[in-house]
Amino acid sequence: MSVPLQRVKVWDPWIRLVHWGLVVLLALSWWSAKTDRMDLHLISGQLVLGLLVFRIGWGIWGSDTARFTRFLRSPIAALAHLRHFGRQALDTEMGHNAAGGWMVLVMLALLLVQTASGLMAGDFYDVHGPLAERVPGEVNALAGKVHDLNFNLILVAVGLHILAVLLYALVKRHDLVRPMVTGVKRMPPDIARHPPRIASPMLAACWLAVVAVAVLGLFRLG
Repeated sequence: MSVPLQRVKVWDPWIRLVHWGLVVLLALSWWSAKTDRMDLHLISGQLVLGLLVFRIGWGIWGSDTARFTRFLRSPIAALAHLRHFGRQALDTEMGHNAAGGWMVLVMLALLLVQTASGLMAGDFYDVHGPLAERVPGEVNALAGKVHDLNFNLILVAVGLHILAVLLYALVKRHDLVRPMVTGVKRMPPDIARHPPRIASPMLAACWLAVVAVAVLGLFRLG
């Protein structure tokens, strides 16, 4: 007789905001660049940078499942996790698994490179980044090339992420999408009795306000 699973809140609203916000903004950034809506492209980039800075801070002092120290494990642990990928078992991970944690780190790094290069790019689609006039011309040119090339790497990473989610659903029967929408997972009782700590909404709101002011000030430099 199987033990009924229990509902556990694993993802706070802020992590879900960052996740789905980046999904929408990446699509908007791509579309606005392809259609020469560079005013909209700059706004999208500003919002992406804000979400990234918020996520990095939240990864230091936020909820348990958001903290880098909680989900970043050794590469050996990630390989060990992938070695048993074909084995069906209940999903017992409160947050990111050992391999998923590294995917999060790679994606954040790529997005940081994208926003940093966009800040300094000059004459990129006839648009200057807000910091373009504060760096040498050769840096402008290099930043523009990096911005263009790095987006292709982001598309590859996004494709791998989507493929991984589909494989987890088909092979291991793990639903990774629903918890990122609702914030809730269904887990065995022995694990569910130790839910992750969810950080204060006030702390998140204050940090988000600080980030918004800082990013807005940075873009106004240009």
